[in-house]
Amino acid sequence: MLTLAKEASQLAYVPYSKFPVGAALKTSDGTVFTGCNIENVSFGLTNCAERTAIFKAVSQGHTKLDEIVVYGETEEPISPCGACRQVMVEFFEPDSKVTLMAKNGKTVEMMVRELLPYSFIDFT
Repeated sequence: MLTLAKEASQLAYVPYSKFPVGAALKTSDGTVFTGCNIENVSFGLTNCAERTAIFKAVSQGHTKLDEIVVYGETEEPISPCGACRQVMVEFFEPDSKVTLMAKNGKTVEMMVRELLPYSFIDFT
């Protein structure tokens, strides 16, 4: 999954920021989807790697997601934006594993519930 997320970042469309990000996720049945960030000159229309991978999975009928890896060309492990965190809460279980990865291979692991403790979904 780490390798797939890194490979996905190489497909990123980032002509404005030059900041490629990749993601790989695994569904509850073991199917893997990848995604990259896709920019637009109107930055509000940009889509992050995490949401690209999640939306690809959901559009193929997979709404129960188990694990996600996010890779960035960063010195420290990259952190998902708020929009991605809320979308992750929608489709992952609270204890689903999230791995954040930097370009040097350094990782941080956490659970979805730790990314957005006051989300719009009540975990209790």
